[in-house]
Amino acid sequence: MYLVDTNVISEARKGKKANSGVLRFFQTIDPTELYLSAITIGEIRRGQENIRHRGDLPQARKLEKWLDLIVTEYADKILSFDAECAQVWGRLMSPHAVHPIDKQIASIALIYDLTVVTRNVDDFQGTGVVLINPFE
Repeated sequence: MYLVDTNVISEARKGKKANSGVLRFFQTIDPTELYLSAITIGEIRRGQENIRHRGDLPQARKLEKWLDLIVTEYADKILSFDAECAQVWGRLMSPHAVHPIDKQIASIALIYDLTVVTRNVDDFQGTGVVLINPFE
């Protein structure tokens, strides 16, 4: 079972133009084994809002539609950052308080025993999560 990081689901959005390793990952994995975190939904929303604030309304609307599609497709597979995850996150943040968002994702993966699929493997080092970098 896999927790797909923001950079991987965003890359998949490119369709046939996406990184070949990312395409291969999504083609070879059973979709029922894929999960997203609520953190990823927030990161995508933040990106969409940043584009909207810059004034690129057509691109912002396009991203908003894609986000709506992702939320619908993964409706029962979006994992929350709850109190149990917060306990794990607190442990991961001490003594090195770097990459707090990635450590939130790592805490969700640890609670649910999921492999994190990400390009940013260095940001997850030392968390204890199993990692796959489909970009390699």
